[in-house]
Amino acid sequence: MKTLSHRTDTFTDSVIRRMTRISNKYGAVNLSQGFPDFDPPAEILKRLAEVSGEDFHQYSITWGAQNFREALAVKQFHFMGTDIDPNTEIVVTCGSTEAMMAAMMTVADPGDKVIVFSPFYENYGADTILSGAEPIYVPLIPPSFDFDADVLEDAFKQGAKALILCNPSNPCGKVFTYDELKLIADLAIRYDAYVITDEVYEHIVYAPHEHVYISTLPGMRERTICCSSLSKTYSITGWRLGYTIAPADITDRIKKVHDFLTVGAAAPLQEAVIPGLNFGQDYYDGLRETYTRKRDLFMQGLDDIGIEHTTPEGAYYVMLDISEYGYESDLVFCEELAKRVGVGAVPGSSFFKEKVDHLIRLHFAKKDETLLAALDRLADIRKKM
Repeated sequence: MKTLSHRTDTFTDSVIRRMTRISNKYGAVNLSQGFPDFDPPAEILKRLAEVSGEDFHQYSITWGAQNFREALAVKQFHFMGTDIDPNTEIVVTCGSTEAMMAAMMTVADPGDKVIVFSPFYENYGADTILSGAEPIYVPLIPPSFDFDADVLEDAFKQGAKALILCNPSNPCGKVFTYDELKLIADLAIRYDAYVITDEVYEHIVYAPHEHVYISTLPGMRERTICCSSLSKTYSITGWRLGYTIAPADITDRIKKVHDFLTVGAAAPLQEAVIPGLNFGQDYYDGLRETYTRKRDLFMQGLDDIGIEHTTPEGAYYVMLDISEYGYESDLVFCEELAKRVGVGAVPGSSFFKEKVDHLIRLHFAKKDETLLAALDRLADIRKKM
């Protein structure tokens, strides 16, 4: 038989999702795949129950239900400070995963080059390859995960058509400063490149850090595709509701790509989440306080055990240094951690282009009792690993 597509030759399954299966196999506390174990807001759940008896069971408008887009435009105006036309500048997608893929396919032709910061969420490299483009990796240097401006400019000089910016960053928790974003923006303008953002953790940022939307910087709105989702903000990762925000001419192209990728996001869920989009500032203040407390609880527990770790500025991930255990493979370490210690983690090598095998990623978007149970198991890590 003829060979299958060469572009998928180097693909593996998602290591993140694989670690969930391994966690389930051994009954481990799953701190690998980043989803909460607590309920979404009650207002959203109440509306979901109501929607089941209403007439929202057929296709909505392909690029998103009208009231969803209008509510999202109002919400994002509050945080971004820029007017957004719900009819010409928003596309509702099946999660931010589809939003990123649609954005990439809108921007990149086969043979184009796309800058990706490393470490990176594992989908970015795959998105680039599936689009027929070539990724150029620019390292974020631990432990602060800063980048070298000269290395970044060299990547632009190679003819990059776009840059992917995850802010706050998964997996390292970096929140890019205004000055860093201004540097990226100036280079994007100078070398005429697009910026595709992944901002799913836009509301999970820890003081004194603040999230800045690069699209709001001078000259950037016309060349930025903002991708995000409701998954992390409202603890509904299984609902798969994402979106893009971009200028009308770019959005028109995204609509066409989206139409043939998925047709549309789930109509009942778009309706059910409207109360969340209408929440006031107090909800987002509370979200920040909740995750700040969870971060501090988990960091203190790791400190008490004596485990070296990063301190995230945003998102809900922490990277642990496993150098002392002497494993050559962080993947094997994570498999053994789930089996022997009973805690699920993700090997850091799945996020880095560079050779990195001494870091693993845990997340703390869990109930306090879940985090405490994980910490209790990790207390014996040196005896069992």
